[in-house]
Amino acid sequence: MKKLKLVMVGNGMAGVKTLEELLRTAPGLYDITVFGAELHPNYNRVLLSPVLAGEQTPDEIVLNPLSWYAEHGITLHLGDTVTAIDRAARVVHTANGRSAPYNRLLLATGSRPFVPPVPGHTLTGVMAYRDLADTHAMIDAAARHRHAVVIGGGLLGLEAANGLLQRGMAVTVVHLGTHLLDRQLDDTAATLLRQTLEARGLRFALGAQTEALLPDAAGRVRAVLLRDGTELPAELVVMAAGIRPRTELAEQAGLHCERGIVVNDTLQTVTDPRVYAVGECAAHRGVAYGLVAPLYEQAQVCATHLAQHGVGRYQGSSVSAKLKVTGIDLFSAGDFRGEAGTESIVLHDPQTGVYKKLVLQGDRLVGACLYGDTEDGSWYFRLLREGHSVGALRDQLMFGPPATWNEPCMAKEAPAA
Repeated sequence: MKKLKLVMVGNGMAGVKTLEELLRTAPGLYDITVFGAELHPNYNRVLLSPVLAGEQTPDEIVLNPLSWYAEHGITLHLGDTVTAIDRAARVVHTANGRSAPYNRLLLATGSRPFVPPVPGHTLTGVMAYRDLADTHAMIDAAARHRHAVVIGGGLLGLEAANGLLQRGMAVTVVHLGTHLLDRQLDDTAATLLRQTLEARGLRFALGAQTEALLPDAAGRVRAVLLRDGTELPAELVVMAAGIRPRTELAEQAGLHCERGIVVNDTLQTVTDPRVYAVGECAAHRGVAYGLVAPLYEQAQVCATHLAQHGVGRYQGSSVSAKLKVTGIDLFSAGDFRGEAGTESIVLHDPQTGVYKKLVLQGDRLVGACLYGDTEDGSWYFRLLREGHSVGALRDQLMFGPPATWNEPCMAKEAPAA
């Protein structure tokens, strides 16, 4: 039987995970062609921070070497960007003049960093932090220059700042919010984190807004000017102010985009059922996810439909957050702040730097914020995600799963009608 043709645009973690699942369940169904804009095979972007810090090498974070593509008969084109999709003819065209017909098209175009358009953002020495090329450029800059400023105190910004610190730079983090990781931690945990990072040598400008990036005579950035008039020396400025889904190609092809390429529960685009989208470029029920776990959940569902099994529905994901900085343990998930109608159980030991906050609504765990001791984070996340009743465990919930805990015996809320 003649094979169907599957073309995948993008060669990142979500897309290749989809191929892995597809090859496992329907190994002979498609001739597969992959286009990747980068020159590298699929690698673990989550581990870019350890590469920057010198704790791992680029080769150690490769997930699928070139041999994997060859072994599975996948035609791989690296360093070639798809520039147009002809949905009527079912063919894609690339910057290098290639054309590839498809029966099914999988868009895994990921996201791009958001660079605030402040004066000076195009100066030499100003960069985003998103891929291996950015990581290599930052390592090179750290070897040549002394002062760095990271704009953005979220997960990626703090990982970039720590990596540059490990490379010997003097680093200041500029953050618009008054607390670090304000989307992941409550004020108490954020304060503990700041104190730990300051003890390592990082500096912070919190509640600060960047007014402009100032050049030297050669056109390289030399300082960051804050709105209050403060000048921070910087020969390197790293923008870590968030990401935006890459939707330009989909928009040019007439696919509906809103906060990403809009997909349904089977990860098919709502515009064209022959076109699928997974990962950071996709918007499902109004949400575009930027963490690995939801993207892998999307990949599993998408693969079942590409395999023509017709099973599986993606209904959204619960997410948790961790910081990839050696020696710092933090975890958060769900409503960790504690909205109206909830109550919190808190343990805080300032001497050991341990802080735990569990948020309950009735007999359900709805949020968790842990700092200094995250050993039970995965268990709390399961309780939260799966809706188990924890009423019988309330007195010992703070101390992790009891030895007699048996998941199948725990009551679970009935699904909403």
